[in-house]
Amino acid sequence: MKKNMLMLLALVLIFSVFAAACGSKPGAGTTNNAAGGAAGKEEPKKALKIGATAGPYSDMVSKAIKPLMEKKGYTIEVVEFNDYVQPNKALASGSLNANLFQHVLYLKKFAEDNKLDLKEVISVPTAPMGLYSKKFKSLNDIKEGSALTISNDAANLYRSLLLLQDIGLVKMKKDADPAKASEKDIEENPKKLNIKPLEAAQLPRTVDSSDLALVPGNFALAAKMDLTSALKLENMAENYRNVLVVNTKDIDSQMAKDLKETIQSKDFEKIMDEQFKGFSKPQWMTGK
Repeated sequence: MKKNMLMLLALVLIFSVFAAACGSKPGAGTTNNAAGGAAGKEEPKKALKIGATAGPYSDMVSKAIKPLMEKKGYTIEVVEFNDYVQPNKALASGSLNANLFQHVLYLKKFAEDNKLDLKEVISVPTAPMGLYSKKFKSLNDIKEGSALTISNDAANLYRSLLLLQDIGLVKMKKDADPAKASEKDIEENPKKLNIKPLEAAQLPRTVDSSDLALVPGNFALAAKMDLTSALKLENMAENYRNVLVVNTKDIDSQMAKDLKETIQSKDFEKIMDEQFKGFSKPQWMTGK
């Protein structure tokens, strides 16, 4: 009897060890599957929407920023605009992750007026504004009373007036505010130019209908105009170079860091040199 009891206990012990071993296998298998699942799971794609005005800056995003960012694992959708208002509103609303179309002065003024919290990331090579005419072949040919079309947004209007002042066609008031400039800030207009402020997008079409037109570089290129045909191109100040912009809350994000790194890369500069000839490079790129 005692012998039978010992045999029974032995069998119970063997069964317990076997059951424990079998119970441990599913646990081990579950752990391995979880690890394998985590390792095999792909990171979600980082899809970004970048807005830009139609023409050279949407081209800059499409031809330079997009392919280089895609190498970093992003997918980029370029959203084109035909005005200077909607890109910032779309960015602030979250419809865009970034935009590229404006300089810092315009950005600050627009953000202040519309109570938007936007911030520039970095400046980019920018097409210069130019004074164009199909009626006059040189600055010396410009006649008194000639009609001149210019941008009607404050920042670009001030920029236009500075160009006119540089070539001696007007003299501005010393206290003119760059953010609120208008034709009323002209102190002297020796040739009595008839200045007509218009939406910037309309300016290329006025080259045929007006005596003179001051056209921002992006709209000139979008209209297939030759920058070198201008009577005069501006000497661009740094605060008139276009900037990549994000919402301020995203300024320290990995997205913003990757965009900045992309624009600062040698590959980006190479594309600029090959496909965006005539664009004025910012000081950080030239080292000046």
